[in-house]
Amino acid sequence: MICNFEQMINVDFIIRVSAAVAFGFCVGLERELTNKYAGLRTHIMVALGACIFTLISIYGFPTFAQGDNVVVSQATGVRDTARVAAQVVTGIGFIGAGTVLRNGPIVLGLTTASTLWIAASIGMACGAGMFDIAFAGTALAILTLVMIRIFEKNVLPSSTKNTKMIKISLVCAKDYAPKVQEFITERYQDISEVTKRFMKADGNSVKLTCIISINDRKPIKDLYKSFQNLQDIESISIQEFTEK
Repeated sequence: MICNFEQMINVDFIIRVSAAVAFGFCVGLERELTNKYAGLRTHIMVALGACIFTLISIYGFPTFAQGDNVVVSQATGVRDTARVAAQVVTGIGFIGAGTVLRNGPIVLGLTTASTLWIAASIGMACGAGMFDIAFAGTALAILTLVMIRIFEKNVLPSSTKNTKMIKISLVCAKDYAPKVQEFITERYQDISEVTKRFMKADGNSVKLTCIISINDRKPIKDLYKSFQNLQDIESISIQEFTEK
């Protein structure tokens, strides 16, 4: 039996999955550029998987009889073409939940979870051949992510959403550690954690670590300025916890 390659390849399906990959790439690129854990690969895979499941749901069960106006099941008389695709909405919730983290009063990752949800819907639209909706959804999602970020930074600088969690680690002389700790607690009110331990190599040095919440457009730069006048600080490291 000679296999007809053209009959094996459905060009329409290839176009749909390719469109899902392209749109997923566009949404994932925005997350990648803002340094989120769920970036290009995750969003592309979500969009592609949703597209494939939608195609399977619509076309993957050929044991149905074609009526005049509707495709009906020979067994039940009803064909639910959305049965498999509907499970994508449930399944994407588990992936989205994995991107959400809670650190004290701050919840991180909600925006990325929502972009994964959008990526799944875009993939389903591509699988159903609704490229106009997929394109519009992708464009609006990227526009919302970019423009709202600019709006929050420039128009709502005091919003609690702009609160950043900063981890400060410094090494100083043992006798000077209480003064440094007092400086931190007096200057920064929202401190979620403070730890102190003696350095093994040098019993005269202490490492102080604290996590603070601060509403500042340039927190790391301003923190370095505030600590540069302190004496007997051997080293200091300041890192920002960002939404992933």
